[in-house]
Amino acid sequence: MSPRYEPAIDLDQIQAIDVHVHIEVDAHGHSSLPDDLAEAASAYFSADVERPDLDAVAAYYRERKMAAVVFTVDAQTALAHAPLSSEEVAEGAARNNDVLIPFGSVDPRRGAAAVEQARRLIGDHGVRGFKFHPTVQGFDPSDEAWFPLYEVLQEAGVVALFHTGQTGIGAGMRGGRGFRLALSNPMLLDSVAAEHPDLQIIMAHPSVPWQDEAISVATHKHNTWIDLSGWSPRYFPPQLVRAANSFLKKRILFGSDFPLLTPDRWLRDVAETDLKPEVMPGILKDNAARLLGLT
Repeated sequence: MSPRYEPAIDLDQIQAIDVHVHIEVDAHGHSSLPDDLAEAASAYFSADVERPDLDAVAAYYRERKMAAVVFTVDAQTALAHAPLSSEEVAEGAARNNDVLIPFGSVDPRRGAAAVEQARRLIGDHGVRGFKFHPTVQGFDPSDEAWFPLYEVLQEAGVVALFHTGQTGIGAGMRGGRGFRLALSNPMLLDSVAAEHPDLQIIMAHPSVPWQDEAISVATHKHNTWIDLSGWSPRYFPPQLVRAANSFLKKRILFGSDFPLLTPDRWLRDVAETDLKPEVMPGILKDNAARLLGLT
């Protein structure tokens, strides 16, 4: 049996925790997305980037003295495409537990099978959270049909990370390839947070065009967090910067969206924003360390 993930991260030796890092190709060369979607995403981000495998991602973050939350997205029902193995992601993180933290991914539309897989990923593999992408996976996160899955996560004390806002996946394709942006409105997570008050929920990305909704949910539901991935900090909405500087500063998280947006660019561009120097240690490392149980 493969080793169960246990973190060995020395917080004194790392400068930041990137909570949003995609593993897009596995050791066998299989891609997390069909070719047409991967190409459209690269065009949207103007980034014809290399997609490193998990061990290469670990080396990249180790070189930068950073830790990274790594995951894939299981959208097998919506995409008719085999996902990367979350089990292999966890195993790879166990090999690199000085810098990597594994999140799992399950396809909610698989019902009871997804619930059972989540239990296995937590119990047997030690994942510390789960990544969901409602638009790509094609589900309304507020639907009570998925509550049994959230209850497993809540009981285990692991994190639920949801994509919010618009997405580059499917952008520019005919009909957006059928993806529905409204499924990633952060207001849909309000009922999830209300019905599962001990489930820690990350609303990923500046939630354009619903930034005010995300801030409202985070202000009212203190089991919700916002990560700053997927956008250069130069384009952060001003109300998000104000919240991060003040009343939400303890629940704002650094994330890049690697490999499409690198931590190097994020850190370079954040210097051009009005984020206060005194809130940056929390955003870059301390808030995530607390959320992930590393302190």
